[in-house]
Amino acid sequence: MIDALRYPLLSHIDSPADLRALPESDVRAVADELRAYLIESVGKSGGHFAAGLGVVELTTVLHYLYNTPEDRLVWDVGHQAYPHKILTGRRDRIHTVKQKDGVMPFPSRDESPYDTFGVGHSSTSISAALGMAIADAQAGSDRRIVAVIGDGAMTAGMAWEALGHAGGMDEDPNLLVILNDNRMSISEAVGGLTKMLGRMSGNKTLNALREGGKKLLGDKRKSPPARFVKRWEEHWKGMFVPSTLFEQMGFHYTGPIDGHDIDALLATLKTLKGLKGPQLLHVITTKGKGYELAEDDQIGYHAVAPFDPSIGVIGKAGAKKPSYTDVFSDWLCDMATADPKLMGITPAMREGSGLVRFSQTYPDRYFDVAIAEQHAVTLAAGMACEGAKPVVAIYSTFLQRAYDQLIHDVAIQNLDVLFAIDRAGVVGPDGATHAGSFDLTYLRCVPNLVVMAPADEDECRKLLSTGFQYPGPAAVRYPRDAGPGVAVQPSLDTLPIGKAELRSRGGKLALLAFGALLPAAEAVGREFGLTVVNMRFVKPLDRNLILELAHSHEGFVTLEDNAVAGGAGSAVAELLAAESVYLPIQHIGLPDAFLAQGTRAQVLAEAGLDADGVRAAIVRRWGLDSGVPSRTRAVS
Repeated sequence: MIDALRYPLLSHIDSPADLRALPESDVRAVADELRAYLIESVGKSGGHFAAGLGVVELTTVLHYLYNTPEDRLVWDVGHQAYPHKILTGRRDRIHTVKQKDGVMPFPSRDESPYDTFGVGHSSTSISAALGMAIADAQAGSDRRIVAVIGDGAMTAGMAWEALGHAGGMDEDPNLLVILNDNRMSISEAVGGLTKMLGRMSGNKTLNALREGGKKLLGDKRKSPPARFVKRWEEHWKGMFVPSTLFEQMGFHYTGPIDGHDIDALLATLKTLKGLKGPQLLHVITTKGKGYELAEDDQIGYHAVAPFDPSIGVIGKAGAKKPSYTDVFSDWLCDMATADPKLMGITPAMREGSGLVRFSQTYPDRYFDVAIAEQHAVTLAAGMACEGAKPVVAIYSTFLQRAYDQLIHDVAIQNLDVLFAIDRAGVVGPDGATHAGSFDLTYLRCVPNLVVMAPADEDECRKLLSTGFQYPGPAAVRYPRDAGPGVAVQPSLDTLPIGKAELRSRGGKLALLAFGALLPAAEAVGREFGLTVVNMRFVKPLDRNLILELAHSHEGFVTLEDNAVAGGAGSAVAELLAAESVYLPIQHIGLPDAFLAQGTRAQVLAEAGLDADGVRAAIVRRWGLDSGVPSRTRAVS
């Protein structure tokens, strides 16, 4: 429970209605308490940190002025929303964020009526808010709709598609878009838009003229000089900055204003709340505001493990097993040294995908395209057309956004592009929106594409080399966190395409494991004396080995860290059917449901994909007796 002595105002705010009952003079104090409580609570739980600190004042003022949840507040980039969650009834549970059965790390319609739109991928808020505004207009509702977009989300094409639609409608929608400009995504924001906004917000001359003119000339509705100056305002903007872009798209632009100035926010939003039509408010904020360590290291404090706020985040002492991301990072730099044609591409995930060292070592071959997954893939296709060898480092869940480009721009043209797919399968704390549950399903149906799933760290490096050297599109998918601890060899050796590895030969059943579930398969295989195969390749499958095993075993069990529907196991079943081989087969994989948040181990166990779950499923299906002495024979 919150300490009422330390938080005398916040402790009595159980909903925004309680906030709105306070006098306006208390709003600043509420924001101060909210920031202090956010620092304390995330220090205990870990989670997304710096982004929320940057929107404390904005969040407080929005809930103070707007009648939420009747008025719709739509958040973009959900990790900004921790302060919103604290003010909307989840204050005393915020320390459970990202934990099993705890507060979700992103807005969720299932969790609260104040979460008006679920958020996982970025750049969705304007489209969603516009849809709400159109539906309300049709229904005759006059509720207010506000979209808050920030943390680099305006760099994605979808945001501009929504702006173009909203500003070009015959009947102007009543929509306020707030651009929270903190010059950051997870890394520093990049691209032409970022440069434009920097010029806009940094021009002291323009800002001084505008603010001074307002004070001197008064209300433009009553003062003829003010009305005259307003008509020339766009000409001033064009002389100093390219902010006319938003005006030309049909939005009335206001700003930039200081997003940490409570008085300025209150005054500006009061005015905008009464205006009709599409409005865009540009606010300047600092990611990590109010916690000096986060302000100085906005990337490092984007998301944190539990820490003591009085000390700050301290790196863990001692050696740790390399994660799959670490393996990719090392491989990328080593292969770049060996092949000058290698180009590294990331859609705004330099840190998460492991490209930091590559970006420093090979800056002229590193391309952060901002939050623009579609562009990232087609950019790679264009590079490949001219003989370069691009590597697209991307999360499984984010590659879903570029599926059309993967098919039309890469696969149909059979271009030499390697997709290094991080966070495949069970991801864990970030929940369903970030789970890589479907990549094997949506990749294996694409012609020309080689699809690989390594079972350990060394195999990951070898398969990355295999995919890079393959003269066509290839994908290597690997999970978050560390693998089983297999030592990684420094060579850039490849593996034969489409060849599986027979790990042990036993009787009755053959366990065909794809990727991360191999350790669970081996544990169960040893217990019951079963054959275990490390499949390695989802496409092409090792046809010869599968058919050989089908004729010497009573049944197959396929195991994958992917949705069962249409996944790797389905590929095995399709091969057997095509060869007229009728063999009982059991598919073990992710259930036909969206996965809840929790640690990776917890989610795997809940899905029945740990060793205990695999054992139980096999015993149920095949009637095996637990505790049978091992009859497997290792295959060298």
